Amino acid sequence: MRRGIAATALVASLALAATACGGSDDGSGKSDGPVTITWWDTSNATNEAPTYKSLVADFEKANPKIKVKYVNVPFDQAQNKFDTAAGSKGAPDVLRSEVGWTPAFAKKGYFLPLDGTQALADKDKFQSSLIQQAQFEGKTYGVPIVTDTLALVYNKALFEKAGITDAPKTWDELKADAAKIKDKADVDGYWGSTQAYYAQTFLYGEGTDTVDASAKKITITSDAAKKAYGTWLSLFSGKGLHKADTTADAYAHIQDAFVNGKVAAIIQGPWEITNFYKGSAFTDKSNLGIATVPAGSAGKAGAPTGGHNLSVYAGSDKAHQDAALKFVNFMTSAKSQETIALKNSTLPTRDDAFSTQVKADPGIAGYQGVLAAAQPRPALPEYSSLWGPLDTELPKIAGGKEPLDKGLSNAELAIAKLVPDFSK
Repeated sequence: MRRGIAATALVASLALAATACGGSDDGSGKSDGPVTITWWDTSNATNEAPTYKSLVADFEKANPKIKVKYVNVPFDQAQNKFDTAAGSKGAPDVLRSEVGWTPAFAKKGYFLPLDGTQALADKDKFQSSLIQQAQFEGKTYGVPIVTDTLALVYNKALFEKAGITDAPKTWDELKADAAKIKDKADVDGYWGSTQAYYAQTFLYGEGTDTVDASAKKITITSDAAKKAYGTWLSLFSGKGLHKADTTADAYAHIQDAFVNGKVAAIIQGPWEITNFYKGSAFTDKSNLGIATVPAGSAGKAGAPTGGHNLSVYAGSDKAHQDAALKFVNFMTSAKSQETIALKNSTLPTRDDAFSTQVKADPGIAGYQGVLAAAQPRPALPEYSSLWGPLDTELPKIAGGKEPLDKGLSNAELAIAKLVPDFSK
């Protein structure tokens, strides 16, 4: 999960760094035998990795002169592991990079520009906003392999039991629905998250963001932002609204309650589709409702665009880069993305991968329907890291340990250190 959240600071392990293959066996970039490239895959090791391993085998079969050393790296460790490895010239040839990491690593010179290479041979087939998110200063540093956004996911049976026929379109409607569900179904109607990535939808609903990248201004304490977080905070108290969970296992608690019918609605991304179906509430997949996140007072609903790109390490020698480019082209092809979607229930990044069979999955079809409300991130290398200070402050605010204004002011001070050239 949390594919849009910056990884926590962790030191790279020597064993994992040793698996990186930035150069050839003799350091010359030439070899008489097959070229072996290393790929760090950051997907879920249980639900997603088996599909990627299978595609690696298909690639090797079609390209006998290229071998792929597959390494699954936990998502919450990968950003800092790669940063450390790339700084010491020991990074993998290919990284499954979260969209927020891409401009940051490009700025450091760790990624190879892909424009005009075979990796981007099908550039026009990809959704333009996703290509935009893979760019930095006019160059493209990643090829989108999966995309995602947040949606209001809900239990249709519980909504129907409360006499509710349509998903709420505003946060006020969600509050009213939650109270009805508590009365009629005796479960909470909504359980919100204290994590900054999930609270981003409230900012978009008020027409604002953590920063105004074009104006180089921090906006986290603006009137619009305070209104957004005030609405977010109000959804932790009231009939049918679950109180804030500020424990380290909050994500798992929320997810478990939803998939087992103990809460009627949450905000979640498509990376959990396969886990939704494993829960007792969704053995019948058609019971899963997926709707655009509720709108704020600005009258507009918005959710962050997440996902992952495949990027090539700029420090690899030419032989490895050439092999890596071929590998990226294969893994992001329409055929491969269709396979990934069918096996992992994730969203493709190119229109020609949304085949009839792919769209037959109600989860994928549902999330495809809310992509119109997905808002691309600005091409600001530090953008994803801005959620870090908020991840510290929001649980304190939601848990009643500090006032909203104080928490946002603390976050503003921390954000100012990350973007020192931005005004307040």
